[in-house]
Order: sequence, then structure tokens, then C-alpha cells
Amino acid sequence: MTSVFDRPLSDVFLIISGTTLLRYLLFAGFAYVAVWIVLRSRLLHRRIQKSFPKAKHLRREIGYSLLTVLIFASVGVGMHMAQKAGYTLMYSDFHEYGWGYFFFSLAALILLHDAYFYWAHRLMHHPKIFARVHLVHHKSTDPSPWAALAFHPFEAVLEAGILPMAVMLFPLHVYTLLAFLGFMMFLNVLGHLGFELYPKGFTKNPLTGWNNTATHHNMHHRYFNYNYGLYFNWWDRIMGTNHPKYHETFERITTTPLIGSAKTSSIEVAEEGA
Repeated sequence: MTSVFDRPLSDVFLIISGTTLLRYLLFAGFAYVAVWIVLRSRLLHRRIQKSFPKAKHLRREIGYSLLTVLIFASVGVGMHMAQKAGYTLMYSDFHEYGWGYFFFSLAALILLHDAYFYWAHRLMHHPKIFARVHLVHHKSTDPSPWAALAFHPFEAVLEAGILPMAVMLFPLHVYTLLAFLGFMMFLNVLGHLGFELYPKGFTKNPLTGWNNTATHHNMHHRYFNYNYGLYFNWWDRIMGTNHPKYHETFERITTTPLIGSAKTSSIEVAEEGA
């Protein structure tokens, strides 16, 4: 059986671009169809912003996301070449490090990426960079699930940079990378969902409040200068960059249970100033 590391570059590019595209379409497509179309009328009371983006904005999000897929695949080819040259610590034999290390390395990669993303995101908001690069993503002031990968090409390279760095820092199994990419896409789509699915009190509960929410990231798209975190909330807490009305807004949106009365569908979302 041919090892993943022994395939030609053309095969590697096709495999990575194909699996990345499939992952994007499955996660973003399912979220859009399920929440924005099928369950839309039943979940309007959990809509974070009352309006919906026009079709041209959705097309822009999809277009940039497809470009990102190609860029991610190109970075993957670079990682493959680095592996062949002996510059990475990727491995394909589970017995080499065992199952315990597999799960430990997955958790470590998630924590590393959360820190990497926060500070890279702060960099993207530097005045000299924002208008030239990050504005592409922020044109979605009310994002849809399709915005999950809608980046400027330079930002897409920066986003993908976590993986080449990680595989040179500590050993990572190929399946660890796949599990991480699935986790990343799931929470990325959830952050751009535009509807809040978590229950009231979630952000203030010490057992769950360290997780970010759709409300958290939607407020970042709306107000720009707060809520930079990705998976977890602790970097925003440490650096004082949570929006001052984040918890208040979350509680207002989640006043009615997830499957609530259609009469609550016009719930008002407060106009907080940045």
C-alpha cells in the first residue's frame, strides 16, 4: 500500500484540495441549508442580527473561500515536500507514539492554534494591514456559514501557517491533522452561523464560558475592534478585548429557548457602539 508520503505532488494537491473543498461544502453547506433555510422560521428568535445578507455577499464569501481552498492545498503540498526532505515530524504509524500521544498532540495543536489565531488576528487589524488584507473577510459584517474560509490570499497563507509550524515543533500523526482540520472547520462554521444555538447562561457558566459562541464572533464582524478569539475566550479575557456588552447581548438573544415560539422571532438586538 502506497504511503501518503510517497505520492506525487499532483496527487497530493488534488487530494488536499478535494478533501478541503468537501469539508467546506459539508460543514458550511449543511449549516446553511439546515439553519438558514429549513429551520429558519423556527430559529428567527435566535438570529443574532435581524437582517440577512444579500445573495451577492454570499457569492463573494463562496468565491473567496474557493480561492482559500486552493491556497490551503498549496501549503499542504509544501508540507509534503518538507516531509520528504526530512524537515517535519509528521508520522503515519500509530505504534510509533501510541494512542495516548495521539490525543495529547491533538489537544496541544488546538491550544496552539487558538493562541496563534488570536495574535495573528490582532495583527490583521493593524491599520496598515486591515484595509489591504483583512477587509476582505470583514466585508461580511453579518456573515453566513459560507464566510468560514473567505480570506484575502495573504491571510489564507497566514491562516494555514499554523500547520507547517506545528509539524516542525512536535510529532503529529496524519490523522491528528485530519481530526484537527475537521474540528477547526466545525467551530469556524459555527462562529459564522449568524444564529445562536447555545443556551441562556452559557457564557457566564464557569464550565462552558471559556468556549466562544456565534454571538461572540458575529459581534466581531459587526464592531471590528473586539472579540478576536477563535475557539476559546481566555485570550480575549486576558487581553481585555471582549466586547463590553458581549454577555448582555448573548443573554438577550438567548432569552427564549432554542425551540421557542415563532412569536419571538422579531427579538430586538441592541445597537452597541464599538
